[in-house]
Amino acid sequence: MADNVGSKVTYFLVGLGVGALVGVLFAPKAGEETRDFLSKKADEGKEYAQRKARELRERADELIERGKEVAIRQKDSISAAVEGAQEAYRKAAKS
Repeated sequence: MADNVGSKVTYFLVGLGVGALVGVLFAPKAGEETRDFLSKKADEGKEYAQRKARELRERADELIERGKEVAIRQKDSISAAVEGAQEAYRKAAKS
């Protein structure tokens, strides 16, 4: 069992080494160009994430404002209903 695991690890390491070698031999760009390319792509990804976060924050703020407006309208409706019920009670109590 231990030999089986050891041979699998050996095959994995050999495959890893061969893959790295092939990657270096067939790399389309020099190391510096590749690092610049990756750096630019990372910056683009960062800017995209920041833009999306800003949009989500703005959308959340809009939804919060809408929720506050609905709550205020509901509060006003309930207050009006309570006042109407109190008035009806007063009229019924006088009769």
